Amino acid sequence: MKKIAGLPVWIIVCSLAGVFGAQFEPGTWYELLQKPSWTPPNWVFPVVWPILYIMMGTSGWLVWRMDSVSLSNYEFKWFFLQLILNALWSWLFFGKHYISTGLAEILLLWIAIAFTLLLFWKKNRLAGLLLVPYLLWISFASALNFAIWQLN
Repeated sequence: MKKIAGLPVWIIVCSLAGVFGAQFEPGTWYELLQKPSWTPPNWVFPVVWPILYIMMGTSGWLVWRMDSVSLSNYEFKWFFLQLILNALWSWLFFGKHYISTGLAEILLLWIAIAFTLLLFWKKNRLAGLLLVPYLLWISFASALNFAIWQLN
């Protein structure tokens, strides 16, 4: 099971965070917010996120398939925490319209991703590298959330 057949399972598990988050679409509320000039167009998000979920799933799978690792390991506690935080941000920001709470939460998400990246890097460098674009994207999203909070 820890062979290649496990890879799609990992990608699906990561994608579930996106499926949950997709229930809370930006909508009119988001359109009416003041946003910085560097806000990407709405079509960018559904392009970027599936790529990131595939990379996250592959990263998790690379570490999980190692003989010395199990899901109860410290690395996976951080991995699953960041997945939960990932899903919750959309609910807080788009679903509840909590801009400041979303900002606090996305900063916790950033920390959880950073820890996961470092822990995975120690086990498998490729697994760590696969999380770098995710951390960069969340860095950008955090800055965007901050700017929206300031403007509104």
